[in-house]
Amino acid sequence: MEKMKLKFIYSDLKSDIDIIEKELEKALNSSSHLLNEASLNLLQAGGKRIRPIFVLLSAKFGDYDINRMKHIAVPLELIHMASLVHDDVIDDSNMRRGRHTVKAQWNNRVAMFTGDFIFARALEYVTEIDNIRAHQILARTMVEICNGEVIQIEDKFRLDQHIKDYFRRIKRKTALLLESSCELGAVVGGVDEKNTRHLKRYGYFVGMSYQIVDDILDFTATDKELGKPAGSDLMQGNITLPMLKLKDDPMMKPYFDSVIAGTLTEQERISMLQYVRRSEAIKQAMEISDKYLKKALKEVEALPNHQMKKKLRDIALFIGKRKF
Repeated sequence: MEKMKLKFIYSDLKSDIDIIEKELEKALNSSSHLLNEASLNLLQAGGKRIRPIFVLLSAKFGDYDINRMKHIAVPLELIHMASLVHDDVIDDSNMRRGRHTVKAQWNNRVAMFTGDFIFARALEYVTEIDNIRAHQILARTMVEICNGEVIQIEDKFRLDQHIKDYFRRIKRKTALLLESSCELGAVVGGVDEKNTRHLKRYGYFVGMSYQIVDDILDFTATDKELGKPAGSDLMQGNITLPMLKLKDDPMMKPYFDSVIAGTLTEQERISMLQYVRRSEAIKQAMEISDKYLKKALKEVEALPNHQMKKKLRDIALFIGKRKF
């Protein structure tokens, strides 16, 4: 239902999104049967395609041409997909979106090479873009995403981390790629500098809000809605914003101890979720997400009058208020 609402917002871009989908399938084609199967399994799992959408919407403020824009929209989605494959290895995740992950269906080595293959395809695809600045932005984005993956490993199970550590991590994990999607869409689409900056900042603020909501939903949504056990982030050692708000709560200490020791039982997980859902931490985290959302909407208002403004606004509100 949630994905249907999002698709309705950009329904008039359906023909262009269909082109992106076909190009993604083409990009993931490999001479290796194993790589083909693993990559296409990930593609068929679906996704909101937020990154390509942000590329296309941003380019609409300039000189829009889907045959040019697909060469930047596709690589950005491929980079996102590759990072998911690597994340599942780092987090030892067996489920994503209700389906078995690449590492669960095959093994860690196949998953890592699949992620590397998808990254490489992204680089190959973007060579069609004759714009040095676009290549520089994409290269910087990939470097920072890799830095973020290492930082995520370093921060695992660290209850003594500061909220700034969390913001630094989610910037690289999510916000940077959405920021780059908007910026690259604008740059390749020939949007002027002032509006490119507004679009770039919009992508960053929406990305921060998006990840905070994602981290909240990991505790408030059901296992079925998430396609994995609720509370998985904490069980994998990822200390997200709700947990940072509860790290000094004495009622949470036994749960933290069990998680760190790897002994959390199913009953303890259920009790923990009930406690977190009733706590002020969820409300406090949502308030921070809303602050980022308001900043994103302010950037939209600064853009020139264009029918795409409403879509950017609607997508931001959808992301900030989604239920799973």
